[in-house]
Amino acid sequence: MSLIALVLLVCAVFLVLAAEWPRLASRVDVEVFERRRRDRRKARFRVIEGMRERPKDPAPAPETDIDDFAASVQRDLEQLPTTDDRDR
Repeated sequence: MSLIALVLLVCAVFLVLAAEWPRLASRVDVEVFERRRRDRRKARFRVIEGMRERPKDPAPAPETDIDDFAASVQRDLEQLPTTDDRDR
């Protein structure tokens, strides 16, 4: 068998697989394999709960996660450096 014939045979097999891939994928159910792989990856994850940061001022502690988030954003905004455009 010559090299050209071998290359043509490989190309023909590739073209048939490419043309029939949608039908083959539905039989093989590729999504099941992806879902299993993802579930195996996610099984290694752990939820780590940190200690809540206590506010520096004597303000009452936020009661919900949304309030906690809002307070955190407010603290971050207050700590940002500001510039005054008139100083330029």
